[in-house]
Amino acid sequence: MFKKVLKNGATGVFQGKILVKNGAQKTDGYQISQALLLDEASQFLAKPELEIYADDVKCSHGSTTGAIDEGALFYLRSRGVPYDRAIVFLVLSFLADALSEVEDESLREEINERLDAWLTDRPNG
Repeated sequence: MFKKVLKNGATGVFQGKILVKNGAQKTDGYQISQALLLDEASQFLAKPELEIYADDVKCSHGSTTGAIDEGALFYLRSRGVPYDRAIVFLVLSFLADALSEVEDESLREEINERLDAWLTDRPNG
C-alpha cells in the first residue's frame, strides 16, 4: 500500500512492480497506490505493473488519484469544523490505514504531528 498527499504544485511518481517468478505457485500479490491532490497544480503519475511467470497465482494492482471529497468537507463544515481543520481531518483519514501499519506508537504519533504541521503550513518541532 502506497499513499501520497500532494500540494503546492507537487508532482508525485509511483512505479511499482510485482514480480512472480516461474515456480512461485500459489503466490498472492497485491499492490495499491493512492494519491490525494490538495490543489489543481499538483499531479500524480503512476505505473503499477505485474510480471507473472507462474500459472497458479492471485495478483492484482491498482492506482487511484483524486481530490478532497466535497461532500465530506461539507459535512464537517456544517458541523462547525473550520475549513483548515476539516482538510487536516480528511487527509489524516485518507492516510489512516497506512499509518495503522506503523507498529511503534510513539513513531506513529510523531508522524501524525508532522503531518498536521505540514498540512497547516507551520514549522514542526
